[in-house]
Amino acid sequence: MLQYTVNDMSCQHCAKAITEAVTQAAPGARVEVDLERHLVRVDQTGDDAAVSDAIREAGYTPVAQQ
Repeated sequence: MLQYTVNDMSCQHCAKAITEAVTQAAPGARVEVDLERHLVRVDQTGDDAAVSDAIREAGYTPVAQQ
């Protein structure tokens, strides 16, 4: 599972944009968004870099969590 802090994600529109971007980059990925904690979790088997790149391309700043 990948987990990112996305501090510039603040509303449902942001969550939807990130979810759509990630699922386009990693079809079949399961995306969970916690707006209150600014977290995005992604269960997927594809390229990790593609997921973070997709979030960036959607206009947000992901910080990978360990």
